[in-house]
Amino acid sequence: MDSFSGNIRAPRPLATVLDDPLRERPGAPAIIAASGTWTYADLDEQAARAAGALWSLGVRPGDRVAACLPNDLGIVAAFHGVQRIGAIWIGIGEANSPAEQQYLHDLCDPAVVLAGPRWAGSAPRTVHPDHWADLTARADPAPALAHDIDAPAGIAFTSGTSGRPKAVVHSQRNLLLPGAVVRATRDWGPDLRRGDSFPLTILNMMVLSTLTTAQAGGCAVIMDRRDVDGVAEWIATHRVTVWNGAPAQLYDLARRPGANLGSLREVWSGGSDTPDPVRTAFAAAHHSLVPRTTYGLTEAPTVVAIDPPGADWTPGSSGRVLPHLDVAAYDDENRRLPPGSLGELRLAAATHGPWAELWRPTLGYWSDGAVHPPEPGPFATGDIGTVDAEGRLSVLDRKKMVIIRGGANVYPLEVERVLATHPRVSKVAVCPVPDERLGQKVAAVVESDSSTVDFAELANLCRRELAGYKVPEIWARVDALPVNAMGKVERTGLTALAVTAQQENR
Repeated sequence: MDSFSGNIRAPRPLATVLDDPLRERPGAPAIIAASGTWTYADLDEQAARAAGALWSLGVRPGDRVAACLPNDLGIVAAFHGVQRIGAIWIGIGEANSPAEQQYLHDLCDPAVVLAGPRWAGSAPRTVHPDHWADLTARADPAPALAHDIDAPAGIAFTSGTSGRPKAVVHSQRNLLLPGAVVRATRDWGPDLRRGDSFPLTILNMMVLSTLTTAQAGGCAVIMDRRDVDGVAEWIATHRVTVWNGAPAQLYDLARRPGANLGSLREVWSGGSDTPDPVRTAFAAAHHSLVPRTTYGLTEAPTVVAIDPPGADWTPGSSGRVLPHLDVAAYDDENRRLPPGSLGELRLAAATHGPWAELWRPTLGYWSDGAVHPPEPGPFATGDIGTVDAEGRLSVLDRKKMVIIRGGANVYPLEVERVLATHPRVSKVAVCPVPDERLGQKVAAVVESDSSTVDFAELANLCRRELAGYKVPEIWARVDALPVNAMGKVERTGLTALAVTAQQENR
C-alpha cells in the first residue's frame, strides 16, 4: 500500500495519498497529536476543509502557502489541503527568530501565511488561528483538479549553517518516493506507529510522518515535546514502534535506562553525525536496541542511506544507500571514483532494480520569483565521503567546512568523532581559527556538563587517534552548543567563540 499503487512504475499524485487507507481502514488512527486523534476519515474531512478554505482565500495551483504552526493536528490538515489544490507548501519554523522568519517569507513570497502563536513576521495576507477555524468551518469544497506528479509541491530550506538558507523546490513525485521506498524495504504496514519530535515545518519531517505512514496505512504520532522526559512519555503512552530523534536526544535517553521504550522496534538517528559511543550506550540502556543511523539531504529529499533493520551496523557508517538512488564519490574533475574512494558524494537515480529511474533531482532553488534548476548531471551534495561496494555510505565532512592548516586538509567531523568518545564530552564542534603563519588553526568547542574538562587529556586522546596536525590547538568549553531545529550545530559563530577563548587564555 503506497501512492505508487503497488505498481512502482505508475506513481499517483500526492493528493491521493490517503485513498488506500480510506478505502481499507477509514476508522483506523492516522494522526495522534497533542490535541487528540484523527482517523483516516477525520483527516480526509479536515484536509478537504483546509483545501476549501485556501480556495476561498484565492489560493490557486502553483501559489505558495506558508505555515508557521506548532506540531499538532492542524498543521497536518493544512499540508494535505495545500496538496489537494496543487499549491506549494512552505514551512517556517516557530523557533526561528523574527528576522529569520521574515527572511524565509520574503524569499518565497507566499500568497498566504497560516500563522500560529509564534509567528512574528509581517505578511500582506496573514491568517490567524481564529480566522482559519472560521474559514475551515464554513468554506465550500475546493474543485476537483488534475495533478501533475512532477509539478512543484513543497519548498524546503537548507540548514544555513554556513550562510543564508536556500529554498529547495520538490515535486510531488519526490515527496512521495522516500516513504514508498522505506515502507517497501522495511516491510512496514498498518501496525506502524511512527513518532517524530522534530518540527513538522521541516518539509523532510512532513514526508517522513504523514506521507510515509499513510503509504503504510499506519499512524503518525506527532510529538510536541523534545526533552528526554517528554519524548519517553510520548513513546510509552502511544506505543510508538519507530521513533526518529537527534543524536543529542539519544545521548540523553542512553542515560535513562529506566525509560519505558519497550514498544520501539526501530530508533532512527538523523540531523547530524551520531557518534558510535552514543549508539552503543543507547543499546546497553534499552534492550539491545541499536539506533539506525541515517544520511539525509534536504535536496534528496530526506533519507539517502540508512542502516538495515535489526542490530547490524558498521562503525563510522551512515547506513546503506536506498535502492532508488545511485550514490558515489567524485573527484574535483567530476569523475566518478571507484567504490571505497574518498570524494564528493553525488546523487543520481538508480539504473537497475525495481526502483530504477524513478527518482528525479530537485526541481531547483526558488529565488526572485522563479525556480532555478540545478546543474545537470549527478547532484553534488557538498559532502566528502565514501560508498563501498556493498553500498555502505560514510561521510567525512562538508566540503566547504574543510580546515586547511599549513596546506594540509583537516575535516572537522573526523576530529569531532574522536572527541565524542570521551565520557565528559556531551557534544563538540571543530572549526577553523585564522592564523598568520599557517592560514588556519584547528579549534574545538566542547559542550560538557562538567566545568573541569581537561583539555590536555582531550588533546592526548586526539594524538592517539589522529595525525598531529589534526589535533586542536585552541579549546573552549560551553554549557550548550547552538543548534537548529534538526539538532545540527549552528557553525556560523563558532570561530568567534573560539577566538574569544584563545584571547582569554593568553
